[in-house]
Amino acid sequence: MAGLETTGSNPDVGLLYDINGLTATAPDWVDRVVTVAGEYGLILALVLLTVWTWWRVRRTDCREEAAGAVAAVVWAPLAAGIALLVNIPIRDFVGRPSPAEQHRGIEELVAVRGDFSFVSDHATLAMALAVGLFIAHRRAGLAGIALAVLLGFSRVYLGVHYPTDVIGGLALGTAVALLLSPLASALLTPLTKLIARSAKVGRLVWSPKGTRDEAGSVEEEREQEQGRERQEDGVRQESGAVGVSRRRDRDLAA
Repeated sequence: MAGLETTGSNPDVGLLYDINGLTATAPDWVDRVVTVAGEYGLILALVLLTVWTWWRVRRTDCREEAAGAVAAVVWAPLAAGIALLVNIPIRDFVGRPSPAEQHRGIEELVAVRGDFSFVSDHATLAMALAVGLFIAHRRAGLAGIALAVLLGFSRVYLGVHYPTDVIGGLALGTAVALLLSPLASALLTPLTKLIARSAKVGRLVWSPKGTRDEAGSVEEEREQEQGRERQEDGVRQESGAVGVSRRRDRDLAA
């Protein structure tokens, strides 16, 4: 299929020139920072934010609430992966070349690997991850969305995507994360609830702060129960020994 419109009269192209044109006056260190951030840095920041969110949502007094929140955190990277898979046929169907292939004067700060431009993989992955985090934790999700938008801007600055490539990626990531969230929750929450009840790995899902950790104390309760059983056995044995001694005394007295 023919690519999206790429003529100079298209506002999309005009915005591309405006944003990418900033490279002409920006210091070299700004280009280097944006390059690192746009390629890997912001994605790494989202991954670290995901880990922090998982650590945060599991520390609650309610095990059921923690299980649901952790299920949402698990869904975030899964949503990102699914969104990238959904983007493959879209990208091939639209078949839009990269900006530098269509327009003169576009400064590409990173090498394009020959992929089509629409939809941006980076923007798709980042927004799916951010929206998944928003479902689990509002503040973390808002921070993630801000990082995703910043990532999208950096891709246009680097000259590897049109603004509509980024907008399409943000929309695709949002749609996948939100539309499939109920199904993901129905499948993942029972699993996280089961893990939360485990004596060995329960803390991966639930670790209440300032309260007794039920998931982590199962083994302790089991040991206490075994101790009570041993005490009861000892009492029964002692009672049996006393009974035998009394019978002997009666027999000797007779």
